Amino acid sequence: MSDRDSTEVLEAVRKLLPSLRDRAQQAEDGRKIPAESIGELQDAGFFKLLQPQRYGGYEADPVEFYTAVKLIASACGSTGWVASILGVHPWHLALFPQQAQEDVWGKDQNTRISSSYAPMGKAKVVEGGYRLTGKWSFSSGCDHASWVFVGGPALDGEGNMVDFCTYLLPLDDYTINDVWDTVGLRGTGSNDIVVEDVFIPEHRALSFMSMSKTQCPGHEVNTAPLYRLPWGTVHPSTITAPIIGMAQGAYDAHVEHQAKRVRAAYAGEQAKDDPFAKVRIAEAASEIDAAWLQLSTNIADELALLQAGEEVPMSLRLKARRDQVRGTARAISAVDRLFENSGGRALQAGTPIQRFWRDAHAGRVHAANDAERAYTMFGSGEFGLPVKDSMV
Repeated sequence: MSDRDSTEVLEAVRKLLPSLRDRAQQAEDGRKIPAESIGELQDAGFFKLLQPQRYGGYEADPVEFYTAVKLIASACGSTGWVASILGVHPWHLALFPQQAQEDVWGKDQNTRISSSYAPMGKAKVVEGGYRLTGKWSFSSGCDHASWVFVGGPALDGEGNMVDFCTYLLPLDDYTINDVWDTVGLRGTGSNDIVVEDVFIPEHRALSFMSMSKTQCPGHEVNTAPLYRLPWGTVHPSTITAPIIGMAQGAYDAHVEHQAKRVRAAYAGEQAKDDPFAKVRIAEAASEIDAAWLQLSTNIADELALLQAGEEVPMSLRLKARRDQVRGTARAISAVDRLFENSGGRALQAGTPIQRFWRDAHAGRVHAANDAERAYTMFGSGEFGLPVKDSMV
């Protein structure tokens, strides 16, 4: 592991924000994150925050990781989104059997993994592993990764589903189709992953049931409490943290914009003197703060229980999931309020406010932000009803 600690990584990330902000339009125009930005984040140690110490990582407090994500996304929404997703995958790989970790990090501890977890393919159980075929969409940052996680059912010889797994594949076993051309998060390069009848050894598959029970083979070697956190907290928070960061970036851009804005429709009134504008700014700031406070507090509470040798109760897991989707909603509300308050000039192409607005709304449609589903699960838990969902 580097002599740098996780606190120094956060400071290094803060120093990168001006350059990431300057490249935000380049990311959007190129439809992927510039290689320079990925390289700078790598050099800062960001991608190793959640990586096991045995493989050169920091095993950092997850709140530090999400804080770094929020900072990055406040400079560039697409960069924050990709950083969050690529950055959480070392945590996920740490849950796999040791041989899978060695396959990825044995020769290069800087190896990055992208993902597409939705069940867009199928695996057939065969001797020693699986035969996998399918096409997976929305693999953010895949151009900057040499391995991928994909999700799908495992079927027996009769076609019956016997498990649901994440499968780990090296770049030689899949192709990337460049199809990403969207109105938001344009810079994420979230392209398609195509797999044609590839053999997956058993050690490169991990059951979602094991993750849901927080009983994974990787726990034998990665014993830190970090790796016992519920998948249903870690993965959805990876989606919400950058959206909160985008809201913060929109806030910062809006305040700077308002300080110089003159409202022609109101006889040259200075926007910074408009009391109604100040109310909207205050409302947006409160929503952003509330979103982050709930998200970070729940994660910290879960980790504290694990550090004390206790389990994370279902009630807290459901609360974390509830507040995660609520955090996304609060962030979107803040961005909308700021955008409405910015005037017509904010509509111009290239302005940060409209870009943050589009990026945040694009992030909102991710499956992890299905608010009604999360709220229903929470309500079921409150009534003592069974809750069965891999996202808890």
